[in-house]
Amino acid sequence: MDSEYLERILKARVYEVAIESPLEAAPRLSRRLGNRVLFKREDLQPVFSFKLRGAHNKISRLGAAEAARGVICASAGNHAQGVALAARRRGIRAVIVMPVTTPAIKVEAVRDLGGEILLQGDDYDAACAAALEMAEAQGLTLIHPFDDPDVIAGQGTIAVEILRQHPAPIDAIFVPVGGGGLIAGIAVYVKSLYPGVRIVGVEPEDAASMQAALRAGERITLDRVGIFHDGVAVRQVGEETFRLARQYVDEIVTVSTDETCSAIQDIFEDTRAIVEPAGGLAVAGMKRWLAREGGSGRTLVAINCGANMNFDRLRHVAERADLGGEREALFAVEIPERPGSFLAFCELLGQRSVTEFNYRYANESGSARIFVGLALSGGEAERRAILQEIAAAGYPVTDMSGDEMAKLHVRYMVGGRVAGLRDELLYRFEFPERPGALLRFLQAVGARWNISLFHYRNHGSDHGRVLAGIQVPEGARPEFLSHLDELHYPYVEETANPAYRLFLGH
Repeated sequence: MDSEYLERILKARVYEVAIESPLEAAPRLSRRLGNRVLFKREDLQPVFSFKLRGAHNKISRLGAAEAARGVICASAGNHAQGVALAARRRGIRAVIVMPVTTPAIKVEAVRDLGGEILLQGDDYDAACAAALEMAEAQGLTLIHPFDDPDVIAGQGTIAVEILRQHPAPIDAIFVPVGGGGLIAGIAVYVKSLYPGVRIVGVEPEDAASMQAALRAGERITLDRVGIFHDGVAVRQVGEETFRLARQYVDEIVTVSTDETCSAIQDIFEDTRAIVEPAGGLAVAGMKRWLAREGGSGRTLVAINCGANMNFDRLRHVAERADLGGEREALFAVEIPERPGSFLAFCELLGQRSVTEFNYRYANESGSARIFVGLALSGGEAERRAILQEIAAAGYPVTDMSGDEMAKLHVRYMVGGRVAGLRDELLYRFEFPERPGALLRFLQAVGARWNISLFHYRNHGSDHGRVLAGIQVPEGARPEFLSHLDELHYPYVEETANPAYRLFLGH
């Protein structure tokens, strides 16, 4: 079976639409990591993603009658562009079902390529279900984004290029993983020729469907996935891709959104190109893997798989990149509320670069609380040293660098206490971004209980995020919790969160 894959990959028809993407050195990142880092620049493809390889290989092999009926696919955007381009080249109809959460840049790109667009569902799996139904009803041929041998073979041509472009030994190749088509194609080809090359898949922590499947020994379906990494937001990997991954993939590492944002910055600094979140996964995973493994002098390849980035998402990426790269620390500090104490604390910080300082005068307790961000050059060790230095000077201090609520909300709301406020509970909610989602949330939550605190912030990120204080008398809390469960919005109670108690609570 797998020798058949080698033949499929070597005979794959991709270059009618794809380029042989360069394998470029990343000198700045290589110096920082102490290893030779190479980027496989699939972000330079005509549709700014590797996906056109597999899509075109599949569509080019359809029989005449099958092609005449037209094709359909479900995709968050990159596979959709590949299908639309390949179908236009062959002169056939292409229906593209996309999640409603797909970035606008990808929707417009598909439209420009002549695809008929249907927005359906919150994620890939919902869009796929709609595409399957439509394919059956209209006799269209489904072009699966990953679980198809011809699609896998098309993606495998990337491995052929890497080994030809770098004939010297390669220690590891880091591959983004969604449904598994890319890593399956690369792994089966590389491992068949050079079994010593380590194949490492990289998934987001909130969409790690391949890691979960490999650990369980069978495909499983995640309850939900985050969609910041929209190009890999898949709840269940493919049957064939899972089979190949079990046999040829060495391991899967997972990374946080902040780590991906840091990797996007790393890639930009070496290439001046801005990849999409999925396109930054391989570099983020490489950094996580090296932090665990240590060592130097290796040759490491990262697949920069796509660059279909919504422009408004750059705000979120830039803001979180320093935290993900351990280049910024956030601290909550209590100082005496007396003349000169603010100056004294600033003097303690000395010449350190302050990235953020939130302060509000408060005299009711004799102390004031500040929220401070500091630039780091020494990573976690420096952060720990600063924390100890502040504490040693007699200031109560809490490290907020890893506190999601503090990073998203509280840093902008310091000094928000209200005298005499009773029965306040604090919750953090998420909902998929789409028109009207915030209004529906407010109507659902605010119609029955008084909202005493509200902070909404969205920078083109994976979900709309709300921090809400809601006044709920003790006796009404069971009813309130039941109501929250019925809304089907993911939520986390933050009433006991230290950031809340320090800056907002009583």
